[in-house]
Amino acid sequence: MSARTRATVVLDIGKTNAKLTLIDAAGRTQAEVRTPNTVRRDGPYPHHDTQRLWEWMLAQLREFAAQAPIGTLVPVTHGATAALVDDAGLVLPVLDYEHVPGDATDLARYQAMRPPFEETGSPELPAGLNLGRQLDWLQARFPAEFARARHVLTYPQYWAWRLSGVAASEITSLGCHTDLWRPRQRSWSTLVERRGWQALFPPRRDAWARLGPLRAELADRTGLPRDCEVVCGIHDSNASLLRHLQAPQHSGPCTVLSTGTWVIAAALGSATLPLVEAQDMLANCNVFGEPVPCLRFMGGREFAAIAGPAPAPFGAAELEAVIARQTLALPCFAETGGPFAGRAGRIDGPPPVTAAERAALATLYVVLMADHGLSALGAEDSPVVVEGAFTANPWFGRLLAGLREGRVVVVSDDASGTTCGGWLLARWGEPHTASPGEVAAAFDSAGWRAYREAWRGRVGAG
Repeated sequence: MSARTRATVVLDIGKTNAKLTLIDAAGRTQAEVRTPNTVRRDGPYPHHDTQRLWEWMLAQLREFAAQAPIGTLVPVTHGATAALVDDAGLVLPVLDYEHVPGDATDLARYQAMRPPFEETGSPELPAGLNLGRQLDWLQARFPAEFARARHVLTYPQYWAWRLSGVAASEITSLGCHTDLWRPRQRSWSTLVERRGWQALFPPRRDAWARLGPLRAELADRTGLPRDCEVVCGIHDSNASLLRHLQAPQHSGPCTVLSTGTWVIAAALGSATLPLVEAQDMLANCNVFGEPVPCLRFMGGREFAAIAGPAPAPFGAAELEAVIARQTLALPCFAETGGPFAGRAGRIDGPPPVTAAERAALATLYVVLMADHGLSALGAEDSPVVVEGAFTANPWFGRLLAGLREGRVVVVSDDASGTTCGGWLLARWGEPHTASPGEVAAAFDSAGWRAYREAWRGRVGAG
């Protein structure tokens, strides 16, 4: 039985949770398990608990191996993260990008050398969201350990390396607000050239490239076949784009909203306005290395800040009540990035009365932020496809559709576009039928668009 006729396991490490999904050769999910993606506070700085994730993953793979013959493993992870390794493993813990690397002196040093936005399409972001800033600080703060590193591995490729022993670089993670890449020239940025980091990055491979078989000792430990193949892997929001880049029904301009901890609006041929660095707009590289205009904000994190950790169910009555009272959630409710970074989020107007109203208010807020992103990109009139976590919110697509006459919003039937993207990498080059999802019926409320105008007036989003 060939690897392509067997099942695929997608390892999806998001900023909040990690997930393993077992998918059969027809694309049907057979099993799925999750665990928190924890950040450890011990050691030299806050860092990802990679060893706990590793042990969890191997144990789950052993359980999956008993359920189906598995031919392919595909890593998909969040961006702005890299591992420094030698032949034995990590030389330093994997830095959490929400940690501020260094002090004002470190920041000033980095700002003096980082490339301009016009070169990289990578905006200057807070904390460690620019991967170049992380590498600069690690080299300055831990010179001996940095000097030991043989490779800098972007995060999906770190997991692929642990599984296969083959080191690779890949364009979607290199071109994700890192300051390391020139997307139009498809070459290293002046920062990489100036610091002499080129040799630390292993050869670039396509996201769908099969790096090699699973390491023999891991095959024996998990019960997976020794010819199980490891795919190079991809940045998570780019995984959500794959079905729309490949499928004929999505060949026209559209904007994909990849939703989760981050909400990322990716304008596939639909952007008409220039990118504005101060609004957390950027050019991400898609799987083919092409720059894609994007805007992002931490929508999942902000939703939880407004609704609470366990959001209550809500319906049209709660939405109408919040809209009628003109209760507005004004940005922003996360400290990391977004078009209104640096502002303190607040509730304006009568506060929500119930937990259900808080969840309704949180949904209204995230929809308005997404709508702002579409306007800022000049993509208001293009079809919108919602992928990821907010597909489970029955009002998100309807509210977004209701803000503009004739706007088509398609809600994916895959609650995790990253999982579908990972499976497509395992089947690369094969014909497939990717369901577009369902068109959302517009939320019909006389006050909804007026509420949007009031919100925009308060935040200065014309």
